[in-house]
Amino acid sequence: MLALAFASAGAQENANDTLAKAKAAGTITMGVREASPPLSYSLGTRYVGYHVELCEQMLSKLLPGVAIRQMAVTSQNRLPLLQNGTVDIECGSTTNNAARQQQAAFANTTYITEARFAVRTASGIASVEQLKGKTVVTTTGTTLVQRLRKLEQDRNFGITVILAKDHAESFLLLESGRADAFAMDDNTLAGNIANARNPADFRIVGKPLGIEPIAIMLRKDDRAFKSAVDGYLAGAMSSGALETLYARWFMAPIPPKNAVINIPLSESLKAAFLSPNDRPAEAYEDSR
Repeated sequence: MLALAFASAGAQENANDTLAKAKAAGTITMGVREASPPLSYSLGTRYVGYHVELCEQMLSKLLPGVAIRQMAVTSQNRLPLLQNGTVDIECGSTTNNAARQQQAAFANTTYITEARFAVRTASGIASVEQLKGKTVVTTTGTTLVQRLRKLEQDRNFGITVILAKDHAESFLLLESGRADAFAMDDNTLAGNIANARNPADFRIVGKPLGIEPIAIMLRKDDRAFKSAVDGYLAGAMSSGALETLYARWFMAPIPPKNAVINIPLSESLKAAFLSPNDRPAEAYEDSR
């Protein structure tokens, strides 16, 4: 019986050995997002962004000669596709929280976001209080779904929450007037606004709904891969290479419109670069 238990554990560990799997196959598949600028987004024929470029640089170093394949994932399917091996690593805009840590592993934090609201400038909305009785859109499968429900429960605003299939659809609902606000991470809001037809028509408002660490997502119980990824990130953080990459995507013109997101490196992210960690979102809530 003991031998069977060890054999089962060994089989599970081999199934989760991403480095060995990629070397044997000669390819590794990274999950990317369609509309999470500047972290991960589509330019039509390829995907780019802060996390996309970071993952490509990292995987090229950890797996020289192994081809890197991009595959679009959504908020709803990113976890299942990672767990079943369709993608080997998710390089998008995923919040590291306690619930997700039960299903996946996270690399050390590479971005920290504040969840807020995008509104149309002409609406005059400047605070969360002015959303009472309004329609708010967010994206299915994101942490904002729970945050909006909690907001409604705590304040009894009577807001109508609608769920879009992805960030692009969420922003389209705001842009077309079918929603009064789009609740999401500040970087995603800023990225969608920067790439809108008329960026000046939108603004980000309200006090943060929460502070969330965003990280590269890995399969659970693959210690070797997590160790390799975290080791690479530690080097990029200590050398200043990650800060340089951050500046390229958040503080300089980015495609397709050469817009500037203009979100400076925060004090909390600077601290995470100095002391790399994979603390979940709940740890940030407790420290506020």
